[in-house]
Amino acid sequence: MRTRWTLAAAAVVGCGGGDRTPPKTPAVADSVPADSLVLTAPGGVQVWFTLARRATSPDGVPCVDRTIEIRRGDTRVKVPLLYTGTPPELVNDSTLRARLSNQCQPGDAYLVDLRTGRPIRERHAE
Repeated sequence: MRTRWTLAAAAVVGCGGGDRTPPKTPAVADSVPADSLVLTAPGGVQVWFTLARRATSPDGVPCVDRTIEIRRGDTRVKVPLLYTGTPPELVNDSTLRARLSNQCQPGDAYLVDLRTGRPIRERHAE
């Protein structure tokens, strides 16, 4: 009798009351491929998202800010100090526009030379 009671108690304890922590969901940056092609330009130029950093908006929503790399054949040019949360857009054959992002917040737009990778803040006529 005692053995049945012990088994029944063990079954009840095993069925509930344990760790109620919700299952861990993958982090945002973990769900983004390490290298993602985001833009192509004339002359065999490819623009890739490369490094990723996890970020959180002021209202607590997670996001990913990414760096950009310009590739042409075996040549790879990293765009320095520019993390973006949105895909860049092609302006012309030699320039792309990318919006700076910090903690999921869009910032200034930068024009990036597709040959050198040099970003220059875009200025608007006032």
